[in-house]
Amino acid sequence: MIWMWVTAAAAAVWLCLRSAYERRVFTTDVYELRSEKVTKERTFVFLTDLHDNCFGKGQRRLLAAISRVNPDAVLIGGDMMIVKERAETGAALFFVEKLAGRFPVYYGNGNHENRLERDRGRYGDAYDRYRRRLEGVGVVWLSDGSADLDGEVCISGLNLSRKYYRRRCPDKLEPGYIGKRLGCADRSKYQILLAHSPRFFDDYGKWGADLTLSGHYHGGTIWIPGLGGVITTQFEFFRKECRGLHKRKGSAMIVGRGLGTHSVNLRLNNMAQLVVVKLAPEGDAPRENAGEGDLRSAK
Repeated sequence: MIWMWVTAAAAAVWLCLRSAYERRVFTTDVYELRSEKVTKERTFVFLTDLHDNCFGKGQRRLLAAISRVNPDAVLIGGDMMIVKERAETGAALFFVEKLAGRFPVYYGNGNHENRLERDRGRYGDAYDRYRRRLEGVGVVWLSDGSADLDGEVCISGLNLSRKYYRRRCPDKLEPGYIGKRLGCADRSKYQILLAHSPRFFDDYGKWGADLTLSGHYHGGTIWIPGLGGVITTQFEFFRKECRGLHKRKGSAMIVGRGLGTHSVNLRLNNMAQLVVVKLAPEGDAPRENAGEGDLRSAK
């Protein structure tokens, strides 16, 4: 009987240590997409769900990994901070400012940024100060807004209302929701949509997104091969869109596993992730092994 308890205790210790390791390191995953709407290749880095996490002093390891990629732009999908009893924005602010000094940065809100903006009675003007400081160093803030990148790519950032982040929320957005906030998609350009929750992929595609970049689900927290991500941040089990590349009816969505955690500080078989998107003209030969299998760990 004692050996069973010893084995169980050893397994618990191993799981805790493994989870701590997976939260301290990240992998770099490369996804390749092609479109007839573009005439040259572009490389983007997509960041989501940092939750004020740090990878080395001054984000040294994360900044070095992004610099090696040398992207045309860095796209942020939200939740770079933690906003709960108090707002923890210091690591995010420092990191994004550093990024903006090296690359064009486009920032879309997640539910934590939305909470900071909405609950001014609790957090005061913290959202405005955070946004002004980043815009002051050149960050393009996409709060229900769009920006032209270079004549061929349009980047839009969608804010989702509080009800769409609740544990029991609808599987579809209310009719016309995205259009009311963003207007019509620019179908003459490659339309990228930063929408923090991947739950509404069909709605994003119907609006006109060629590519949606999402996060929010933290890769399902625990990844079981053959079954998928165990639990989302909205406490739903085995949702198929927890992470990775999804395609449907001419639209694509990449769901990042995120770079941090908050309420459930656990990762198993589900390392933090830096996402690289390579967008090339239609007909270009795809690079071998592009996708989540293309992993490089940064310790």
